[in-house]
Amino acid sequence: MNAPTNPVGPPLALLAELTHRCPLGCPYCSNPLTLDRVRDELDTATWLRVIDEAASLGVLQIHFSGGEPLVRRDLATLIGHARKVGLYTNLITSAVLLDAPRLESLKAAGLEHVQISFQDTDPANADRIALYEGGHEKKLAAARMVRAAGLALTINAVMHRQNLAHLPEMIALALDLGAGRLEVAHVQYYGWALANRQSLIPPREEVRAAVQAVAEARERLKGQLVIDHVVPDYYARRPKACMGGWAQQFLNIAPSGLVLPCHAAQGIPGLRFDSVKERSLGEIWTHSEAFTRFRGTSWMPEPCRSCDRREIDFGGCRCQAMALTGDAGATDPACELSPHHARLFETASAESAAVPREFTYRRYAKTPREEELPAEELPV
Repeated sequence: MNAPTNPVGPPLALLAELTHRCPLGCPYCSNPLTLDRVRDELDTATWLRVIDEAASLGVLQIHFSGGEPLVRRDLATLIGHARKVGLYTNLITSAVLLDAPRLESLKAAGLEHVQISFQDTDPANADRIALYEGGHEKKLAAARMVRAAGLALTINAVMHRQNLAHLPEMIALALDLGAGRLEVAHVQYYGWALANRQSLIPPREEVRAAVQAVAEARERLKGQLVIDHVVPDYYARRPKACMGGWAQQFLNIAPSGLVLPCHAAQGIPGLRFDSVKERSLGEIWTHSEAFTRFRGTSWMPEPCRSCDRREIDFGGCRCQAMALTGDAGATDPACELSPHHARLFETASAESAAVPREFTYRRYAKTPREEELPAEELPV
């Protein structure tokens, strides 16, 4: 008897969120509202097994992220193992903890690519947004070290109301630092960013100007700098294919071992997520409730079910639908066919015109119980 054909293709990439610990306090942090604690992080041996399973599953790229992945002492070990099993390795970092010896050890282990986040081109404003004094200068130094080491560099620029005017300077900075790619990512408003939306969401005319600036820069810098641009869904007519479609191309592993279709999926109540501590990565990818719930198109309500774009945007963002309608299965309000679309635009218009509030910063704080743990009981 022939084995049943698996209708699900392999994931292209794995986002390995090694920790939620982070020295920054960004008010748009995309990590879940409830952070995984140090004592619950996967240990080295489990991550090595998971990397093996990812390679066997068909994953091509692994992105080491957080929080701040540089706080993990075993980062070079994990990178080295990923390269050994044939995965392309990328480090997503704030870079404020990166120095020359650490970079050399990561490169020697097999690191191929580094993505560094920048909060602005103005040092004072960048440090204010990140809540980290001197962070901007450390990022600049780190980016130059990455290029001097011969590694590929991407600049991640998270744009919003309080830095969008500096988009041309951000493009120039990426070029000056020798980056091959610039990701201009407007804040998406769920999780922690939702609490700071009035302070972050830009007026529509500024978003239009940013779209034009990116288009002109792409043409001018063709062959020198690749620019990815993600605009705020609040000003869209149609939703984007979030993560290439739910459980279509990517998977995330949270620090505690939960496997997620996207980094924000834990914000959807009632959805059960399996852990690599209990099931293999292949089983989870193929059969997990969290992955099958919104995979494909059969789950879609109208008007999505009859839409000719249903296999282009796959219904948009489930986390945004949950945040704005209370129903993760609803049509993404970013779509002009959604009954909630007008309210989305009205909210954006009103809040972008209002006086910005003080940021509510995101901080990772240790609990007293973790402070008391002996060092040998903490994960590396």
